[in-house]
Amino acid sequence: MSTKPYIDFPRNEWSALRERTPLPLTAAEVEQLRGLGDVVDLDEVRDVYLPLSRLLNLYVGASHELRSAARTFLSGTGHEPTSRTPYVIGVAGSVAVGKSTVARLLQALLARWPEHPRVELVTTDGFLLPGSELRERGLMARKGFPESYDRRALTRFVADVKAGKPEVGCPVYSHLVYDIVPGEVHTVHQPDILVVEGLNVLQPALPGRDGRTRLAVSDYFDFSVYVDARTEDIEGWYLDRFRRLRETAFRNPRSYFHTYTSVSEEEALEYARGIWQTVNRPNLEENIAPTRGRATLQLHKGHDHKVRRLSLRKM
Repeated sequence: MSTKPYIDFPRNEWSALRERTPLPLTAAEVEQLRGLGDVVDLDEVRDVYLPLSRLLNLYVGASHELRSAARTFLSGTGHEPTSRTPYVIGVAGSVAVGKSTVARLLQALLARWPEHPRVELVTTDGFLLPGSELRERGLMARKGFPESYDRRALTRFVADVKAGKPEVGCPVYSHLVYDIVPGEVHTVHQPDILVVEGLNVLQPALPGRDGRTRLAVSDYFDFSVYVDARTEDIEGWYLDRFRRLRETAFRNPRSYFHTYTSVSEEEALEYARGIWQTVNRPNLEENIAPTRGRATLQLHKGHDHKVRRLSLRKM
């Protein structure tokens, strides 16, 4: 008997677990959902994400049965649950590994199941400290590291959604201007499922100044996914994405990185390599990758961005 905490599945074995689950997305829809430089296609959705949506549908159903059991147990006490608790899914991984695409695919697939049509997606970018505050604290070079987020606000947001509050708002981040949008709020209205995507969402709680253990956002997750790949492959994807953005979004004069469209490609990529080596790689190695073992499911990608193997935590 294996003592490993995970069950490993080669892609073909995992794909068979979708059984007769129909594929609800078209090639055009998948094209809209995938991130820049990602290679997700209908085969990838069918083999990897369709079985995952089936598994999550089963898990969500089981959570409702547990809630019903609690209601039966508490019957007559005045403490019976009065509303369904949203099922919360965390998606973690490095910059450029494709976690945003995974989160969007999960949102789209899970919303097609009739049992839970309201699926919200929130990224932790909205909980980054504003640029002015990062500069004041000397953290601009640490943007994306755990200390660059308002972790208390993020945890409070997920806790409020989990508690079933009718409306919960969160800040909005603009990748164009590389900062929080002042006064703009994204409001979540009692979803059936909430997907929370971000670099460090699986971080454990840090002790407070008083030495007491706090709650982390991951304490509210019912299921979590870690998108994994070799560091060298992620670096290549990051540089490729920077190159593509330089040809597209960065050309907008309002873009924070617009200046890198007026230099040579070699100079721009040298800058990108510097950011990778001084910010993104250290953050991956020091903070993100060490949380991999906290995930319910690990998606292991090959050099071509395709998922080759999956590891599911034993119950």
